[in-house]
Amino acid sequence: MDFSQVKLPPIMDMNADTITENTIAMNSGNPDLRSKYVLERLVHHLHDFARETRLSTAEWSQGIQFLTAVGQICTDVRQEFILLSDVLGLSLLVDAIDHPKPAASTEGTVLGPFHTHEAELVTAGTQISKDENGEPLLVICTVKDTNGRPIHDVMVDIWETDSGGFYDVQHADKDGPDGRCAMRSGEDGVFWFKAIKPVSYPIPHDGPVGKFLMGVHRHPYRPAHMHFMFDKPGFDKLTTAVYDRVDPYITSDAVFGVKDSLVVDFLPLDAETAAQHLTEEELKNLSAWSLLKYDFVLVSEKEAAGLRDANSLAALEALGKRMKVYNGLPVPDVD
Repeated sequence: MDFSQVKLPPIMDMNADTITENTIAMNSGNPDLRSKYVLERLVHHLHDFARETRLSTAEWSQGIQFLTAVGQICTDVRQEFILLSDVLGLSLLVDAIDHPKPAASTEGTVLGPFHTHEAELVTAGTQISKDENGEPLLVICTVKDTNGRPIHDVMVDIWETDSGGFYDVQHADKDGPDGRCAMRSGEDGVFWFKAIKPVSYPIPHDGPVGKFLMGVHRHPYRPAHMHFMFDKPGFDKLTTAVYDRVDPYITSDAVFGVKDSLVVDFLPLDAETAAQHLTEEELKNLSAWSLLKYDFVLVSEKEAAGLRDANSLAALEALGKRMKVYNGLPVPDVD
């Protein structure tokens, strides 16, 4: 880019009343319609936030220091910015906007900071946890479309903590993936595996996000849950989880991930189901086993895209904005 050829609008008389429009004018040469719109709204809301709160220099500096600390603690296995987005409710909001669900489908929820791409591809019936202290759990699920038809060959990512509430990546001495796997749904849309009953646990709270929670008198706990991610061409990617109904934190999840439709019961494993899925050795300890059953419903990409566009235009029209859809995302309609 030849900066000598850049033509910018003149900006003059810089003060608190003119800074917002001047900043937007300086960014107006952005050729990407979507990023131009997003940046314009970001500047507007950021400046309005400072005006509405009468933000002090000391508070501005404190905010900069906080965000700097969030970035400094991030590693390949710890994404503190995702954690910050989670505890502010932003992660769930973005997922709900970008992946709208019709009434007959499975709702999404937060990804969380502990998904990895190192899960091993396993076959049905595999035990995914090496934790001998966990309560054994049999999980039997189906995946269907919104018309009730089974979907086969869906790639399903699954991950959970150990019995102590820690994901494998939180253990410095881990020797490979544990408590996580990837598998494909069968011809009948069924996938099943053996795991351990999930437990509630605190999100990492030894960093800046933890200090924030303490400062606003919030606890860092998540209710017991198990993560699932579904991916198949032609279907909108689904990132979701199921949550234990009787967990003490079910109504105060630190990252706002719980939705009513995702709350489940972990039931005692019945003898008939056990006989079909457990080994003779496992059957000797039948009373220790629990059962989780859940039917997941995926939305087609076409259905999701149509719903996303309609929702976006309706929401922005309600705000008095004239918009159009450009590359699947709303931009100002200036034609």
